[in-house]
Amino acid sequence: MDFLALFWLFIIISSIQPLIRKKMLDSARIKLLELIEKKRGSRVIALIHRQETLSMLGFPLMKYIDINDSEQILRAIKLTDKDVPIDIILHTPGGLVLATEQIANALKKHHAKVTVFIPHYAMSGGTMIALAADEIVMDENAVLGPLDPQIGTKPAASILSILNKKPIDKIDDETLILADVSQKAINQVKNVILRLIEGKINNAEEVAEKLSSGIWTHDYPITVDEAINLGLPVSTEMPNEVYQLMALYPQTAQRRPSVEYIPLPRTKGERTSEE
Repeated sequence: MDFLALFWLFIIISSIQPLIRKKMLDSARIKLLELIEKKRGSRVIALIHRQETLSMLGFPLMKYIDINDSEQILRAIKLTDKDVPIDIILHTPGGLVLATEQIANALKKHHAKVTVFIPHYAMSGGTMIALAADEIVMDENAVLGPLDPQIGTKPAASILSILNKKPIDKIDDETLILADVSQKAINQVKNVILRLIEGKINNAEEVAEKLSSGIWTHDYPITVDEAINLGLPVSTEMPNEVYQLMALYPQTAQRRPSVEYIPLPRTKGERTSEE
């Protein structure tokens, strides 16, 4: 076989390798989802966002909750009998308000128990989806995030604060318009939160105010302890299968990994190969 033939064989193998790897990952994910469904007697839906890379070009793509996600999840809920519990495995930085509200409202209306599993984080819109659940299962180090609206790249609460810091005649028209929109956005989000949590926790009004009013920065991590103190229905009984599923959604490959370790359990008193 000459060099040119070897070159084209290498190109062909390099081209189809990502497709083969993707098919293998997809198959492994489906098998694990089926295992969890059989074990828990539920419909399992995974909403997992990683930074992915285009197969051929290697460009990173940031993933977030979008309309396609809401369409798929609403379809999955429609295909689920009203008496069948729903389990959502959630890992997301947030996303579009419209898509997030559609998902949360659909989960809220489901007759059977809804459980959200958060192995690492569910920020912003992810937190809104979690609030729609009857139970939120978090890893002990996982976090939620505030739901304060963002107007463009600016926090709505910060825009509103300008009205209290400057005379009205010193504020330009555009800022006044943004402040009006900000107040409406905060009120809307607060009402959505109230609708999702009313009847599930006693201090619903207080929780809705804290999550929507901007007392924290938008990326503030709400820990398990803080979530419990807020009165949210949180537990830390995370099934091991959820972690196994997360491993089947690998982060973008890098030339040099940032974190390395031997992927085996390590117990106290265990002898190493050097001893």
